[in-house]
Amino acid sequence: MATAGSDDDAELAHENAEFFEMSLDHLCVAGFDGYWKRLNPSWTRTLGWTAEELMSRPLIDFVHPDDRAETLAAREALTHGQPLLGLANRYRCKDGTYRWFEWRSISHVDRGLVYATARDVTALREMQQQLILADRMASVGMLAAGVAHEINNPLAYVIANLDMLVEEIRPLDAGPFSAHVTDWIQLLRESRQGAERIRKIVRELKTFSRAEAERRSVIDVQPVIELSINMAFNEVRHRARLVKDYGATPAVEADDSRLGQVFINLLVNAAQAIPEGDVEGNEVRIVTGTDEVGNALIEIRDTGPGIPEGVVARIFDPFFTTKPVGLGTGLGLSICHSIVTSMGGTITAENGPLRGAVFRVILPATRRNATTSSLEPPMQAARTRRARVLIIDDERSVGDSMQRALREHDVTTTTSAREALELIPTRGPFDVIFSDLMMPEMSGVDLYEELAKRDPGAADRMVFMTGGAFTPGTHQLLDRIANERIEKPFDVRKVRDIVDRLAKRS
Repeated sequence: MATAGSDDDAELAHENAEFFEMSLDHLCVAGFDGYWKRLNPSWTRTLGWTAEELMSRPLIDFVHPDDRAETLAAREALTHGQPLLGLANRYRCKDGTYRWFEWRSISHVDRGLVYATARDVTALREMQQQLILADRMASVGMLAAGVAHEINNPLAYVIANLDMLVEEIRPLDAGPFSAHVTDWIQLLRESRQGAERIRKIVRELKTFSRAEAERRSVIDVQPVIELSINMAFNEVRHRARLVKDYGATPAVEADDSRLGQVFINLLVNAAQAIPEGDVEGNEVRIVTGTDEVGNALIEIRDTGPGIPEGVVARIFDPFFTTKPVGLGTGLGLSICHSIVTSMGGTITAENGPLRGAVFRVILPATRRNATTSSLEPPMQAARTRRARVLIIDDERSVGDSMQRALREHDVTTTTSAREALELIPTRGPFDVIFSDLMMPEMSGVDLYEELAKRDPGAADRMVFMTGGAFTPGTHQLLDRIANERIEKPFDVRKVRDIVDRLAKRS
């Protein structure tokens, strides 16, 4: 006859058994011999193996090869009665993938058993990796902006000097060196073309690595698409032909950097969906046009295998990816969706009628009139009087090259904004004041604000030169004033046109 105590023990044992079976955590009992003795259903649900398959093999067989040494060391400690807290390792699923687990284990040395609970932390690990990647990309963006600035400064005087050399050599065509002049000019033109390629690469890098807050303006989407193609083309060219099927699109109000990020991501995704080896048999097609209600429509189509059935509804979810481990982060399309919807647009995905996938971006047409950027070359102005020009740039060679280009005018150069403050009242008035934005000690922004107090007319005649690096204060200034600005490296003709135009107003 059972006693009351034995009934309570039996009931407690039954409740413990139910808890073991129903727990969402992964509970197990393992022997010192390295085999599982008991597993709860969470293991089979997560790993895909049956309990019999898991218990019939040494558990170390399921551990990732890179984690086995640490796992065996932890097991050795458990055989000596030491508890285990915080071990993290990967276990292989039946489909060949791996899941991360964090362990808490104790041992019963006399029985030769280990009692353990393991929590699946795969999602947490992936999120940590994405945050690390996002932080790294932000750092790369900041670094790229600084690198662009450092490249653009010397590139400014390289291009200006090449342009000046062509001007200087051309009149020699009728002299004793005429037999060589054509070859010299060709060499200079090839050098100029190479410098122009560098300028475009730096501009694209600077545009698509911007880390500052969103800055919208009225833009045409086609130039953004072209820049995106240049950035992503290396991914495409080894897998497919790139086909441009451009139709007319309305202007949209968007941040060109963010929108470029969307197009680059879609182009890279399209390329990576196509296996290498048959470039001529595959294509990535970019289609632009206007939809039935007048909005801008952009499609990226590929001839890959298409989107797997049942995946389309999840394609824009954060951390969801169909790419192999190491190729996809699961964030790209989610970020694209966030960017496009923040601009009032939509992005959708579907399979093409024959093969491949189609990603469609629709952006609302703007009612604002597109304005010509102050960075665009102005119309050729009629040459006017000899002007007085001040050039301020901490890179002396930039000022020297501009001085040579403007030798028909009275040009003063300085590498210090503080020195310029002293020159302006004593050697002015200047018709035009070219000033670099980013300089040590005193920036172009600080110079403008000081001149606005002392000599507002001189502040109005400032033209800002930028190599691409901006501070928040710089953006605030440029947003609230109408002064002209030019990007380095600049065209000699453009500099001359600005001087002629502003001198005519003085």
